[in-house]
Amino acid sequence: MDAPTAHDRVEPDRAVLSELEPAADDAADDAVDDAAAVEPADVVPHPVEPARPESARLEPVEQALIDRLWDFADAGASAERFRAASDDPTATPVGRAVMATQLARALGLQGMADEGFQVLDAVPGVFDGDVPAEVRARVALERGRLLVGERPAEAVPELTLAARAAAQAGSVFLVLDALHVLALNDAGHEEEWAAEGLDLLEGRRNARTLRWGIALHHNLGWFKLDAGRAPGALAEFERAVEFADRYGSAEQQQVARWSVGRCLRVLGRTDEALDLQRSLAELRPDDPYVQAEIEALTAGEPTIEA
Repeated sequence: MDAPTAHDRVEPDRAVLSELEPAADDAADDAVDDAAAVEPADVVPHPVEPARPESARLEPVEQALIDRLWDFADAGASAERFRAASDDPTATPVGRAVMATQLARALGLQGMADEGFQVLDAVPGVFDGDVPAEVRARVALERGRLLVGERPAEAVPELTLAARAAAQAGSVFLVLDALHVLALNDAGHEEEWAAEGLDLLEGRRNARTLRWGIALHHNLGWFKLDAGRAPGALAEFERAVEFADRYGSAEQQQVARWSVGRCLRVLGRTDEALDLQRSLAELRPDDPYVQAEIEALTAGEPTIEA
């Protein structure tokens, strides 16, 4: 079995590292209080100046709560939880709206994009006046994710809108989410979007926000590997491992190391690759990707009988 490409490993495959995160106690977003652009200069000529967070009256939903409701291995059960949360009459309008955006995402993961679009279309209706920037960002982000699978050409403008709205809301976390999806789906600008995200991580202290470094480096590594730039890809995969070891889950650490091993095989460093994959097999013997790599690395090895 050959290894999947970067885009094969997006959704719902195992290597979307950003979608394999456990709930975090430190999930409050850092404020976007530095003047950083969220667009590559040749895509949008006027960079967005990230604003400070909106006032407390908007009652933003903590990412930790969203994390607790998500189970990416069971999108159906997640959808039911988010449906109940979005219908909760005791919740604030912002709370119900945010939960609805996650419901739309869970529906998309089940192949129910049309229903997901309907949920997102209804979100502005819970507000009497202007829709808060955080909600606009989340709606655009999830619409963009749905469009990636349905009408890819329409996804990039929506995701760009999400990055702008997230910056206006003062949410580094949502800006990074939008940038990481753009880096996967905006052909010809993958490295620029990834660089924007990595620049935005500089100086951050929030562990939940810094976890985006895993996905950004990992997905950039796959882009470079698919482009035939294996040495550069290896450097990105190794950086992903560093971030995973500091901020990620055991699953993220496993996937990041698997990608290092896969890249080592491409580089012809097969002994190192085999040692790494065998160490991963000891931790998780049922990992089919690891087993496939071991088979590829040992194919043709002489047996005792030979």
